[in-house]
Amino acid sequence: MTDHVAWSLRGGEWLGIFGANTAVVLPPSEKSQAAVLWELVDGGAGFEQILDVLLASGLRAVPDFVLVSRKGDVTRVLLRGSISAHFATADEIVHLDGSGDLTWVERTLTGVTRMRIDVADDDSSDELVVTAGLVRISSAEQPPSAEVVAAPDAVPEPESEVIEVEMPVLDDATRIGGVDPATLGVPLPGIGGQPPAPPVTARPVARLVVPDGKTVDVDRVVLVGRAPEPRRADAGDVPHLVAVSSPHHEISSTHLEVRPGSGADHGAAVVTDLGSTNGTLLVQPGLPPEDLKAGVAVQLLPGAVLDLGDGVTIQVVQP
Repeated sequence: MTDHVAWSLRGGEWLGIFGANTAVVLPPSEKSQAAVLWELVDGGAGFEQILDVLLASGLRAVPDFVLVSRKGDVTRVLLRGSISAHFATADEIVHLDGSGDLTWVERTLTGVTRMRIDVADDDSSDELVVTAGLVRISSAEQPPSAEVVAAPDAVPEPESEVIEVEMPVLDDATRIGGVDPATLGVPLPGIGGQPPAPPVTARPVARLVVPDGKTVDVDRVVLVGRAPEPRRADAGDVPHLVAVSSPHHEISSTHLEVRPGSGADHGAAVVTDLGSTNGTLLVQPGLPPEDLKAGVAVQLLPGAVLDLGDGVTIQVVQP
């Protein structure tokens, strides 16, 4: 999937989130997740990071979803619940249905030339062609064409009018499905109400002592996790990426962020849990232990300890 390859969509009630290399489709009940996931998808987050946030409340909380991501010639798909997806390669057509699986259906495919996601009966609305956005759908297909990857015994769809549109960004989400980003979910750091992190400070405001004994200066954003990935907004500032071992996968791929504070937190470091699956415990000198709330920045005191789970702790010391 090259950048901004178009999708053809038909209107419906389900929530479709489409980016350059990733698509997420959720049922109407999951509006609380849609805004946060759109920020991740639009920011170029990787497959593992999106999955961590999608399942942050547990598998039972999201009974139906599909996540499709392509990197180079490899397409990964996770599908659960009352959703079907169909993929064509040069050698085969693969039909996936999540309704009969207790967890999810997972496949990795090579050389996908066409894909289709069906989540509800077609409402016979006009077809839209989009490159990226958050929109209500009943089906999605890539690339747009009258030729579809149909389920077995399906009847080809009649031709319909194609309306070329460029979807607005999340701030305009109220115009594309009644989603108000100000009331949905918990904002991730650096978006939706938090002051932006200073790009690079003249001197570190703190140092982190990581499990291997090395230290990391907090002079810019520091992302910690199993396999941390910068968001698009971070790319120009070159954040520090700290990968930690997690044999039991208790630590999320991009678990938490430590950054120089701004405003009332200027001159100190602040930590934010990035919607990790198992959370973060913060122990500060003279204070009771605190479970961090996803998306809420907390100022760090010298001597603080961050417990990410799986035996991994990070100590905060003065620079």
